[in-house]
Amino acid sequence: MSLRHRLLNAAVGASVLASLVAAPSSALAAAGPTTLPASQYTLTANYNQFDTVNSALVSKLGTAAVHTVMDNANHDRTALPSSFSLAGLSTGFRFDSGDNSDCANYPQGITTSRDAVGTANSGNYDGHQLVLVSWYTKDGCDGAQARSRITLVDWDATYPNKYRKVLLVEPTGTAAAPDFKDIPIHAGGVSWYGDYLYVADTGKGMRVFDMRKILKTDTGGTADQIGHQTGSTYYAHNYAYVLPQVGSITSKTTSGTNLAWSSISLDRVSKSIVMTEYTCSSGCTDYPNRAPRAIRYPFASSGTFAATTTASQALQLPWYKLNGVASHNGRWWFNSSGQKQLYYWTPSAGSSTFSWVGSGESLSYWEDDTSADLLWSLQEGAGNRNVFAVTQATYGGG
Repeated sequence: MSLRHRLLNAAVGASVLASLVAAPSSALAAAGPTTLPASQYTLTANYNQFDTVNSALVSKLGTAAVHTVMDNANHDRTALPSSFSLAGLSTGFRFDSGDNSDCANYPQGITTSRDAVGTANSGNYDGHQLVLVSWYTKDGCDGAQARSRITLVDWDATYPNKYRKVLLVEPTGTAAAPDFKDIPIHAGGVSWYGDYLYVADTGKGMRVFDMRKILKTDTGGTADQIGHQTGSTYYAHNYAYVLPQVGSITSKTTSGTNLAWSSISLDRVSKSIVMTEYTCSSGCTDYPNRAPRAIRYPFASSGTFAATTTASQALQLPWYKLNGVASHNGRWWFNSSGQKQLYYWTPSAGSSTFSWVGSGESLSYWEDDTSADLLWSLQEGAGNRNVFAVTQATYGGG
């Protein structure tokens, strides 16, 4: 754990101690998950889908390493407000005032460099300990989804309290005329493992990005311009950096309805990604009205998904409106934004329910060799975008 992390833990703990509840409310749930046949759920992986065009883009634009992106970070994160109260609160932050109140951009998924590389060297990736958040952008405050991005947030005492936005793009064109376009997905979940970033694509599975291949773009032009302009000029809505998709992970279900990839999270212990679905018990028009599922997909020994992967675990869940999932060493957590509850479950101990935040989104497990393990999460609501970590033991983890 970095010096900054320890200092922030103390500062946040002191500022909210008076208002924290002594312990989260907990009660045994009426029912827990039940097992489904894991063999019914498979993935097809292609990590080389855009190799030809991406090579051409790299030749034209050049790449920026993660440490270079962070050296040029241009936004200041701020402290959590003193009014933010949650049992087990350890640390956290807010985005700057513009991003905190922006009605056209919404944070969704969360992962960290400790997902990417583990606990060695304080979980540094390319010299930085990072929190990564995925966002979707609407076409205006009330418009349709238009694009998606990530935010890289420095979480290390060696560096300033800075973050940088990077646009997610899909390569288009040819080797002779390479280009890219926006990716208008919800980006409801994100997982970082090794050099690869996996972003949930609700109706399909996951899109894959390579953190070694961030491209440099021209910040000129207008806010609506994207892709190749003239000569060697490429615009990206005034972003200085874009991260091009390298491949796709496609989901298939042999029984029942197709999966809705609402949120994902990494389990480093079992070397797998887990996913869950946002569904309703009834009455929803934009989401499925059925019980949700949670599926675990293991990585191959290479650290990537095999060409075809069969799930190693499949669960039918009794909870609804799930925006977040995490699993670690046989334990599961599920966040229901609609119910403002966090559900904890293990096959041996059963399930428990805890009070949680409103507008809660994804979960990410933060391993620590010297201090308490944490659960990171965030809130999406404009004006109330708290990104925070709680001690996992407070929520059933033991």
